[in-house]
Amino acid sequence: MFVGTGSDVGKSVIAAAFGRILKQDGYSPAPFKAQNMALNSYVTADGGEMGRAQVVQAEACGVSCHTDMNPVLLKPNTDKTAQVILNGKPIGNYSADRYFKGEGKALLFPEVLKAFDRLAECYSPIVVEGAGSISELNLKDNDIVNMPIAVAKNASAFLVADIDKGGVFASVYGTIALLDEEEKSQIKGIIINKFRGDISLFTEGKTIIENLTGVPVLGVIPAFQDIYIEEEDNIAKSIQHQKIALKGKVNIAVVLLRRMSNFTDFNRLEHDGRVNLFYSHNAEEIAGADIIIIPGTKSTISDLLELRRNGIASEIKDQAKAGKMVIGICGGYQMMGEMLCDPHQVEGQVEELPGLGILPMKTIVEEEKYTAQTSFNYKGLGMCKGYEIHMGKPEFTAAINPLNQIETGDNEGVWFSEKCWGSYMHGIFDNDVVIDDLLSGFDVEKRLSMDYDAFKEKQYNKLAAHVRESVDMDLFYELVAPTVSL
Repeated sequence: MFVGTGSDVGKSVIAAAFGRILKQDGYSPAPFKAQNMALNSYVTADGGEMGRAQVVQAEACGVSCHTDMNPVLLKPNTDKTAQVILNGKPIGNYSADRYFKGEGKALLFPEVLKAFDRLAECYSPIVVEGAGSISELNLKDNDIVNMPIAVAKNASAFLVADIDKGGVFASVYGTIALLDEEEKSQIKGIIINKFRGDISLFTEGKTIIENLTGVPVLGVIPAFQDIYIEEEDNIAKSIQHQKIALKGKVNIAVVLLRRMSNFTDFNRLEHDGRVNLFYSHNAEEIAGADIIIIPGTKSTISDLLELRRNGIASEIKDQAKAGKMVIGICGGYQMMGEMLCDPHQVEGQVEELPGLGILPMKTIVEEEKYTAQTSFNYKGLGMCKGYEIHMGKPEFTAAINPLNQIETGDNEGVWFSEKCWGSYMHGIFDNDVVIDDLLSGFDVEKRLSMDYDAFKEKQYNKLAAHVRESVDMDLFYELVAPTVSL
């Protein structure tokens, strides 16, 4: 189990690295995280919804993803409420107060343990990821994702600390000092992550940490920039390094929404050499793009209201009228219609709100969520794959051309013109036929062939090699041997 001194210390990536290492070493690993809080989700083959981090880790382990790998997913609706997904299906909206003061653990912890046991019947070892800090004392009594899992399943836990944040000695020592004795006994090793500079200068630091905690330092892992692994906060890193406009590239603006979901829809586009993709909530920057994409969102009506307030809604409408390419995905697709109707107040108190009026349709928000993996023919140009996660149904107010034909024969999405379309299909840009069509009207070089799955496999192997070089693997196997059947 990989636990942390805090959030964003690198637990997800390290868990993926060890999943790939264990696979390479002949084992049959699978990932597990009891509870994820994220708007970035995925749909499994049987229609269950789970967090993307465990999908990535499953890929690293070389296995198909299943909701048992992430039995509880919290999808925030507002700053104080979230939809709770259990075993792939929503069970209701909870306030933070209601969820974290006992009701959540009583309801969900038994289900979490059952999911772990089902997974352990099929795979060994299970590579578990914790969440945030393991020493949040105010949340500890109702924790279902960190040390209660380590204790309940006798997991060999490794504490991950981010030295790049600063204060690594205090964070490691303080985190372990705040655990009770039973929890401390599960901590088998420490990993110092994201080191920059000459690692030999930290030799004394390693000894100091071991003397302070009585726990061995398994390794010091250098920060990297040449390995691409999908992370839960990749969007923040993309924004930090983005360039708003580049000559010789097709500049694609993704409208940055407050409750934006499934930003991984754009990972493949970001790796196309013909494209400069950036995220923005600035009307002038968005207007300067060649293509505007309105992404998915967990709170479509709330985000549309904000786009009206900050002037982006009117800018998108003006750009569409001027003939610029405008595309909507899921919630963004709903926004492009004439009206959004929420008669059951699923999203909030607003029951009806005018849309952008770009597409001839209105959306009725429904109480039941639809989730499915889908194969579809895009514009009659070729078969593609994607997945749907939505709680809305379109009603068209004029004749339209369907964008996609589902393998079942049903139609999906709207193809209003060469410059305007919308779809519920997440992952639609992972398909080369879609990207090539998207860029066909621009003066760019012919696409260099890219096998995205092969690209990701190469990254997992590079990550595994990077971690192997930095970690004492003999010590790792020695430390896990008493608690894991290898």
